[in-house]
Amino acid sequence: MNFRTKRTVALTTVVAAGLLAACGSDNGDAEETTTAGGDTSGNTGEIHIGVPAGWDEGVIISNMTAVTLEEQGYDVELTDAEIGVIFAGIGSGDMDLLMEVALPTLHADYVNEYEDTIEDLGWWYEENISNVAVNADAPIDSLDELAENADLFNNEIIGIDGGAGITRLTQEEVIPTYGLEGMEFKISSTAAMLAELDAAMSEGRNIAVTIWNPHWAYDAYDIKNLEDPEGAFGEPDQLHTFAHEGFSEEFPEVAEMLGQVHLSEEDLSRAGNFIMNENGDQDTYEMTSQWLDDNPEVKERFTLDAED
Repeated sequence: MNFRTKRTVALTTVVAAGLLAACGSDNGDAEETTTAGGDTSGNTGEIHIGVPAGWDEGVIISNMTAVTLEEQGYDVELTDAEIGVIFAGIGSGDMDLLMEVALPTLHADYVNEYEDTIEDLGWWYEENISNVAVNADAPIDSLDELAENADLFNNEIIGIDGGAGITRLTQEEVIPTYGLEGMEFKISSTAAMLAELDAAMSEGRNIAVTIWNPHWAYDAYDIKNLEDPEGAFGEPDQLHTFAHEGFSEEFPEVAEMLGQVHLSEEDLSRAGNFIMNENGDQDTYEMTSQWLDDNPEVKERFTLDAED
C-alpha cells in the first residue's frame, strides 16, 4: 500500500485571481491547496475539490472522498476557500467539486446564480438544521425569549463567516423576526465562533452562537438549540455535492458513486470528534484515512461501482 501524505502547494496566480474576480468578495481568498502525494502511476484522472474552510462536515466528506478516490487511482487536490469562491470555481470549471451545498434554503442563492454551469450530483446528508444554540443551563429555551434576555448573553450573537448561508438567514430572517436588532451579531469564522464557545463554556458564561446540526460541538459541549417557533431558519436542508457542468460525463463512475453516498448524524459525529476534535492538531487527511480504515462500513460506501 502506498503511504500518502499531504503537501502544501499554491494556487496559481491566474486561477486565484479569476476566482476572486468571479466572486467579488474581500473575504474570498483561497487559504490552502493540498495534494495527496505518493505514486501517481496508473492515475485515473485529476479531481479538484473545493473545501469550505471552517465547515467541518464539508472538510470531513471532502477528505473522505479524497482518501478513497486516491486509493482507487485518482489524483485529488483539495483547496480550502470561502464558499463563494468555490461556487465561482465550479461555475467556471476551475474546480470540480463542492461537497457541502445545503438545499433548498441555505445555498439557494448561490445555486441560482450558477445554475447554468453547475450540476447537482445528489445529497449525502438528509437533515441539515441551522440554529442559534446556547449553553444548556441558560434560562431561556426559545428565540422569542432572546431579545428580552439579551444582557445575559453580553448583548451579542456569535456568528461564523459572512459568506455562509446561516449568516445570511440570521441577518435577513432571524434577527428581524425575533426583534434582535439590539444585539450585536458578530460575524467572524467557524474557528473563532468555536473558540468563543469553548471559552464561555470553560468559564461558565452564557453564550449564543449560530451553529448547525450535525456538528461535533454538540458532543463536546453541553449546549442546546433555541426553539424557532416562527420557522425563521426555514425547513431542514439536505447536504448535496455539486460539480461543474459536464463532470458526470467526464467522471461517470465518480459521479454515480457520490450520488449514492449517504452519511448519518452518527457517522459525522464520530468522524468529526476523531478528526476535528480529538486529533485537531494532526493532519486532517491522514486522520481521515485512519478513521476510514477503522470504520470500513463507511469506507466501502465510497467504492466505485458499489451497491447502495
